[in-house]
Parts: sequence; structure tokens; C-alpha cells
Amino acid sequence: MLGGPWRWLLPVLLVLLFLAVLFWLPWQARQMESTERQEQLIADTLWVEQTIRFELTRNEEALAALGAELVEGKLGAAALQARLATMLKLGHELEQVRWFDADARLLASSAAPGAQLLRAPARDAAEMARAGRLGRYAEPYAGALPAQRLLDYHLPLFRDGRYMGSLVATVDLKILLDETVPWWFAQDNAISLLDRDDALLAKRAAAGPGRGVYTHKRALDLSGASVMLATDSVKSEPRLLPNLLVGSVVLLALGLVASLAALWRHIARRLAAEGALRQQMAFRTAMENSLVTGLRARDLEGRVTYVNPAFCQMVGLPPEELLGKTPPMPYWAPEAMAVYQQRFAAVLAGEATQQFETIFQRSDGVRVPVLIFEAPLVDSDGRQTGWMSSILDISDLKRVEELNRQQQEKLQASARLATMGEISSMLAHELNQPLAAIASYTTGALNVLGRAQASGQAVDAGLLQPALEQASLQAQRAGQIIRSVHEFVKKREPQRQQIGIQALVDGIYALIELQARKFYVVLDTHIAPDLPCVSADRMMLEQVLLNLTRNGIEAMQDIAPGRRLLRISATHEQGQVCVAVTDQGHGIAPEVAERLFSPFFSTKAEGMGMGLSVCRSAVEFHGGSLKHAANPDGGTIFSFSLPAQAAPLG
Repeated sequence: MLGGPWRWLLPVLLVLLFLAVLFWLPWQARQMESTERQEQLIADTLWVEQTIRFELTRNEEALAALGAELVEGKLGAAALQARLATMLKLGHELEQVRWFDADARLLASSAAPGAQLLRAPARDAAEMARAGRLGRYAEPYAGALPAQRLLDYHLPLFRDGRYMGSLVATVDLKILLDETVPWWFAQDNAISLLDRDDALLAKRAAAGPGRGVYTHKRALDLSGASVMLATDSVKSEPRLLPNLLVGSVVLLALGLVASLAALWRHIARRLAAEGALRQQMAFRTAMENSLVTGLRARDLEGRVTYVNPAFCQMVGLPPEELLGKTPPMPYWAPEAMAVYQQRFAAVLAGEATQQFETIFQRSDGVRVPVLIFEAPLVDSDGRQTGWMSSILDISDLKRVEELNRQQQEKLQASARLATMGEISSMLAHELNQPLAAIASYTTGALNVLGRAQASGQAVDAGLLQPALEQASLQAQRAGQIIRSVHEFVKKREPQRQQIGIQALVDGIYALIELQARKFYVVLDTHIAPDLPCVSADRMMLEQVLLNLTRNGIEAMQDIAPGRRLLRISATHEQGQVCVAVTDQGHGIAPEVAERLFSPFFSTKAEGMGMGLSVCRSAVEFHGGSLKHAANPDGGTIFSFSLPAQAAPLG
């Protein structure tokens, strides 16, 4: 055994080792965090660079398609101007598009008429593009506006090996950054485009200039032009003191941090998916606008007298198999035969439906949903001779409606998860109270048992029973809180059921009370007696009510505590169940009210801007409406109304 001063050596060494680990772990965590931030910045910069290249490539492909048609002589002057206007509309970053002949004379331009000759560097780029027979960029140059920097793309045109001229597309680099860089990336980084001499071409810094700590440069792969993409994070070096605090409680907070990290990654992926979906919808809309409408003419006896190629392609039959035919038509689907006969009888009676949807069956058996517009055919004497029908293939529209429905369901689930993330700290505090009470009661019971064993006396069951009953009650309370959160965030398909407003408020009252308690807000509920039920999905309405109450509570955090009153009321008016959430906060400015329900618009620094948009979509999904008004006592009144359900007969 160690004696004398040596017996203190081991404890001292252990203490020193503990202190060393205590300081080394935060320092190591700081280094890892710094490295991770730099790696994340590099990965995000690569993603932004790919996004910019994708947008430029899309413009290059559009210019190549236009050039091919010009070389073949398929476009007249009016059609060319329409195509140029469409290109500028679809690509906001395009400043102008010009067409030069082989002698560099301007043939057409999307800009106002005038002398628009090529600059000397641009002529060099055009010559190199002509020599290489490939599109080429010129070096960026200053535009007509202050701080405007433009980038020209030269596409040579050849026909049978002979040079026919070139197309020049001019890109505004500032608008290119604004259109391609997402807002969430610009909030954390200052993004710049630099020339070969590191001179600034364009910059986007939504959250302010960078700090120069985490930076990255990446060259855009542009043939002929030297343009660098530079990112500068607004974040500074991680501090040591917060890491010390995090290191001291890392074991207790590990589960919470992991769940928040998973939630953040989920939201980031969801935002990226929504951006991709919006872009896909824009392209789909442009394609749908270019489709040709099918036309079909019938006489007063229902005999087909005219069809156009688009209609023949729609039903998969040649004109000779359609002209002169009388019902039943070969493109009528068997399952809708009765509806066809009913509408045909109306046509014979001169009472055709002007607009309706139906299903056609192509010759290969495929069903095609169509939208039909009927109008009377009148001759020169004013007599009706038949009916003209315009037929639209709405297959894509049906698919888009289903896609929107699925996306709305996913957005509802994301909004619920985001809401629980915002109140997670309050939830932890609320669970800590019953857990602490359980620990206290069980400790007391163990002490009683210990004293009884030490004294050899029998345990008094009457003394232990109250403590154990209280511990059981607190455990049930904690379990109820956890079940409420699980039911709230659980993803499932919408299920309509008969719901009472009082039961709806009671189901999430504990979650509302958690938020109100944090800001010292008093809750007041006024639910009218004998209020009719509504047919709705419980989770969607709970999300609406929780979002509205959270907004009301946060709106009162800067006013006097005595005025922090949030009122939830429900009434029955003209067949509608109206629910109102009234606060006495700072109110809503007129310029904010105009965009209040717009997606991705938020007045909060950390907000995603989806709360009120999700609320309105959920209410309208149930056939109701959501609106807001100023509170005469100060603040705002948000209210939504839903169709009341008739009480069942006894």
C-alpha cells in the first residue's frame, strides 16, 4: 500500500486527468466544429456552383434550339421576336438576346431598336467560337447601369459547313445570383462573382458581409471566360466558453441535440425538394401552354363533320374513321356510356352543356381525361347548324393536382415537426417537474424502508401509500405529455371525423399552456355551449390552432405583462362554426398584411414563412376560410370558419 504523500498522488493525477479531459474535449469540439463548418461551406459552394451552371446550361440549350431553327429558316420575324420574349421571360437573368449575320451586322434583338455592335473583346470571343464551332463566353464587362456587370455567350451558326452568323445572349450576373442562390444559403454566406483579377462582378449578402473566417473560391467552368464563385460565411470562429458548457452537459443533451439535428436536416431536404418542385411546375406550365387544342364539329343530329389533327391524336383514330359518324362514338369509354347518351340527348334537344369533364378511350384502350367546351355553330343567316367543341387533354392537370395534394400532406407533417422543435425546451421543462416529483417521492419511500430495516420494525404501509400514489400520478402526467406530443407529430393520411371544438381545444391545451407560461401570457377560452361538430381531420385543425396561438403569444412578448391575454373563442353563425384567436400584441402593419399568407414570407428572423400558409391551406382543404382583423383593444384577431355538421337524429 502507498503511504505518506504518495497516497495523494493517484487522486491528484485523476483530478488533473479529469481537468485535462474537461478542457481538451471542448477544444477538440471547437476544432471539429470549425473543420465541419469549412467542409459544409465547400459542399454548399459546390452546390451553388452547380445550380448556376445548370441555369447557364439551360440558357445555352435554349439558344442552341433557337439557332437550329434560324439556320433552317423556320422562324419569321414575328415568331422570332415572340421566341426572344419567351426566353427573357423564362430566364430572368437574361439581359438581351441578339442575332448577328456573318459580317457582324445586327439582324434581330430582344432589346429596343438601335445600334448594338459587338465590343472588341466580344468580337474576339465570337471569332474564337466561330473557329472552334462551339459556343463560347466573353469576359464580363460593365453594363449601362451603375455596378451592372454583364456576360456574353456567343453561339456560332453553320449551315452545310458555311458560317451563317451568331447568336449572342447577355446575362446580368447580379440577377443570376439573385435567381439561383437560395435565401437560406444567402442568410449564412456572402456570395460573390469575381473576374480573373479578383475584381467584384456581382454580390449577394442577405445577412451582411462575411467575416473572412470561413471562405471558399471555385471557378465556374465557362468556356472562354474566367469567373470565380466566392463564398464568405458570416459566422465567426466558435467560442470556447459555450463549448465548455456544452461539454459539461453533453451526456444529458445528446438525445435532444440528435433529434434537433435530424429535424434540421429533414427541413433542409424538404426546402430543397420544394424548390425543385416549383421549378418543375414552371417548366410544366410552359409546356402545357404550348399544347394544341383538339377541335370537333357536329351537326344538329350529332354527326361528326370536322376534326383536327390534335383531336385525332387524342383519340388515336384517323379522320376517315370519325367523319360522318353518329353516336355511339368509337372513342366513348364503356363505363361512361350512360353519361354520353344523356349528354347526346341534350345536344339533340339544343341544350348542350357548355363546359364539362369526361373520359375518352383511345384506340389502344388507354383512358384520357378531357375538358370539353361546347359552343353553337351559326351560319350566315343566324341559324344554328351544329356544335363546335374544344377539347383539352387534362391528364397532366390531374397528375399535378394529385402531386399538390401529396405535397400538402408532407408540408403539414413538416410544419408539425417544426412546431415541436420550437417548443422542445419548454417541453423538457414541463417533463422535468413530474420526473423530479417522482424522484422525490420514491427517495422518501426508500428512506422510510431503510429506517424500518435498520430498526427491525415493520414498514407502515399507510405511511408509504400516499408517496407511492403521488409518484404514480406524476408518472401518468409525464406519460400523457409524451403521448400528446407523439400523436401530434405522427404522420398519417388525413382522416375526416366528427370533432367538437371544445374537445379540439382540450386536446392541445397542454401544448398551448407550455408556450403561454414561457411568456407569462394568461389564457382565456370561451366556447359556446351546444356548439355543432365539424367534419375535419383532427391533426390538421390542431396544427392550425397551435400555429395561431403561438403567433398570438409571441406577438405579446414585448408588451406590459398585465396586457398579455390570449383569448380562444368559438361561436355558431349562419351554419358556420367560427373559431377566433385574439391577442393584444403589436398588431400587423399594412405592408405586412398584404403578404401575410404568402408562402416563405415571415417577419421572424428564424421563421420559414410556412405557418400561416399551411394554416390557410388546411382550413380551405376543409371548405372553410381563414382571415384576420385588427383588435379594437390592440393586437390582432385571427379567425377561421368551417361548415357546421347537422346533429344526428335521435
